[in-house]
Amino acid sequence: MNFLSYSKINIGLIIGEKRPDNYHNINTVYQELLFHDIITLKRTKAKNSFTCDIKDLDNRDNLCVKAWAIMKDKFGLDGISISLKKNIPVGAGLGGGSSNAAVTLKGVNELFNLELSSPELRDVAIKIGADVPFFIDGGTQIGKGVGDILSKVGPFLDGFILLIMPKIQIKTSWAYGQFKNVLDGKSSNINFGSLINKKNTPFEMFKNDFELVIFPAYPEIRRIKNLLLESGARYASLSGSGSTVFGLFYDEAEAILAKSEFSSEYHSVITRPKTGFAT
Repeated sequence: MNFLSYSKINIGLIIGEKRPDNYHNINTVYQELLFHDIITLKRTKAKNSFTCDIKDLDNRDNLCVKAWAIMKDKFGLDGISISLKKNIPVGAGLGGGSSNAAVTLKGVNELFNLELSSPELRDVAIKIGADVPFFIDGGTQIGKGVGDILSKVGPFLDGFILLIMPKIQIKTSWAYGQFKNVLDGKSSNINFGSLINKKNTPFEMFKNDFELVIFPAYPEIRRIKNLLLESGARYASLSGSGSTVFGLFYDEAEAILAKSEFSSEYHSVITRPKTGFAT
């Protein structure tokens, strides 16, 4: 069985206080995108196997393998073959690994007829990573806590999204570690839900706090955002902790023209928001 493993961007990302478990509370809007990896799952009677077309990811630390191990132990499942074809870059802020884990959980649920509900799958997902629960249902959701307290909202993005992905891998743990002091606590209380339900979304209110630490460390990423805005994007932002920067355009022709402004050394993709939720 083949499953599409979609990417995501963050429309605004506020970093809150550090928690006793050393994670930070956040406030963000997750938006799933049509840009995706492909995962193939097959039941086997032999030993388990995992393959990936990216050599560095073809190992037991891959989140697909961790997702399967949890499900196997929890439900006493027999063998499986997992094949992962990557398109989403690693360390790019697009949630590729988290999406792969969530899709593995959902795929195993379907393949083995476990009939787990979305809440039950999310309970498993949070054991793998903070962004994994979002990808159980996908679509457009507001994320709080460490990203695991989720509220579904209606789609509000239209048009085309240009992803510019420099060859820079940023570890989320490093990015969080750069916040030596708690940021303005008031900003974490921004009600993103009320903003996206307005007729004209005030995108200037959707800031990504990671830009405060990523841009000084990687000026190249700041330049990408500036060029997207100069090229006509109605909104541009770092996604997650980066390194991807995205721009939102009204129509495809504008996005194509903007894409031509960037060096071919950058991996760039024009995609669209994925509307609706997984069923």
